[in-house]
Amino acid sequence: MNVKLLTVGKTDVPWVKEGLDLYASRLRHYVPFTVEEIPELKKVSALSEDQIKQKEGELILRQLTPQDTVVLLDEHGLQMRSVEFASWLEKQLASGARGLVFVIGGAYGFSPEVYARASAKLSLSKMTFSHQMVRAVFTEQLYRACTILKGEPYHHE
Repeated sequence: MNVKLLTVGKTDVPWVKEGLDLYASRLRHYVPFTVEEIPELKKVSALSEDQIKQKEGELILRQLTPQDTVVLLDEHGLQMRSVEFASWLEKQLASGARGLVFVIGGAYGFSPEVYARASAKLSLSKMTFSHQMVRAVFTEQLYRACTILKGEPYHHE
């Protein structure tokens, strides 16, 4: 199964990019993993939050195939400990789905159409992180889950 992290906007904070690249390269030893960035919308000052979500939602939906399992990283999503996330990930990888796509939306969240397309919502914390920071943090958690599933010593309980 291919695993993809789909983000709205480029990763332009240098230390976030370094962390994302580090864990993405480590992840590729376990699963086929890619990061895909949807360009940020231009001239959004004239648009409402709902219009921005709608336009970003259309761009997100264009990047998905009908066979993809879509998981939104959302503040209202399910929270899990790393070991629980590893178990959840194992089930997803064994499901036979063609692709597992994790989506980080824009500053205002997701459109109703993107929520409707999603199979699940995950939250990294009750706290709010910048959309840039979530990229590195989540990719590290994916890597951690893979090491847990392989019984490797990266994660300590």
